[in-house]
Amino acid sequence: MSKDDLELDEDFIDEDDEPIVEAEPPAASRNTLAKRRAIDNLLHERRLNKELADYDYDLD
Repeated sequence: MSKDDLELDEDFIDEDDEPIVEAEPPAASRNTLAKRRAIDNLLHERRLNKELADYDYDLD
C-alpha cells in the first residue's frame, strides 16, 4: 500500500475531547535535578575561588 491508497475519514470525531494535561515530573527526577543544581553551584564556586586565588595581589 502506498500513501495514496489510504483514505482518511473526514467525518471522524475524536471522542476524547479532554485537553491533554502534562504530568508533573516524578519527585525522584525533581530531587535529582535539585541535587545536580547544588553540585553545579558548588563546582562553580570552587572555580571562582581558584580564579580568585590565582591573582597575584592582595585584596585586603
